[in-house]
Amino acid sequence: MRILITGHKGQLGRALFDAMDHHTLTGCDLPESDITDRAAIGETIVDFAPDVVIHAAAWTDVDGCARDPDRAYVANAIGTQNVALACAACDAAMVYVSTNEVFDGRATVPYLEWDDPCPINPYGRSKAAGEWCVRHLLRRFYIARTAWLYAGGGRNFPHRIVQLADERGQLRVVQDEVGNPTYAPDLAQAIAALVQTEAYGVYHLVNSGHCSRFEFAQAILHITGRDHIPIEPIHQSDFQRASTPPAFAPLANTAAAAHGVHLRPWDEALREFLATVD
Repeated sequence: MRILITGHKGQLGRALFDAMDHHTLTGCDLPESDITDRAAIGETIVDFAPDVVIHAAAWTDVDGCARDPDRAYVANAIGTQNVALACAACDAAMVYVSTNEVFDGRATVPYLEWDDPCPINPYGRSKAAGEWCVRHLLRRFYIARTAWLYAGGGRNFPHRIVQLADERGQLRVVQDEVGNPTYAPDLAQAIAALVQTEAYGVYHLVNSGHCSRFEFAQAILHITGRDHIPIEPIHQSDFQRASTPPAFAPLANTAAAAHGVHLRPWDEALREFLATVD
């Protein structure tokens, strides 16, 4: 299978290259390739003639998106439209990597694939607009929503918690934001399995189970032998930031599981990740 991965230099893009190295792969990313340049990204995709395009490129700085919603829309909606149009031009299937932040966080149980998106911040709205473009421009697509993604070699929540614990000797972490910590290599393996099914549709691909940011931080401290670091639970209202994340937005993997695609528990994946980093 010929597969093109946008955003191949990012944490998910690198994991996808590792997970799919038995296919014919190529990637595109900034600064050489810009998804907001319709002609350029169209030429890159059509010239490669892929069977599948995995669109992992996005502006994922949630607070940055809140400060500059127009830029968020251009990157995450118009950029996705450009990729989808190129897929239509060369009859390629598309995987669009989306987010739990397309939901408003007012649920009491994890969101299902067929629940209606209702984003509450500019990042979520820009990603939901990208979903709309994919749905309306393509016949063969996978929308793969994920949450709280982390991997080695970049900024992520586990690294930040360890860094702050060592620098400050104490932590304050929000307890009223709940989601699914997801290990990028596990997500990449799930996407690799999903594209083999040709069962197009909307999927929630997250490590199983969910927790609060506070519980996530507690697990990081415990696994890394930092149980002695005091950690105080706080509310989102105590932590000033540009964006407001959904309070309760874990995802349930229902659709992919029906096709035999499962991701392991989040705490098991976290333990493996932390064992591989300094």
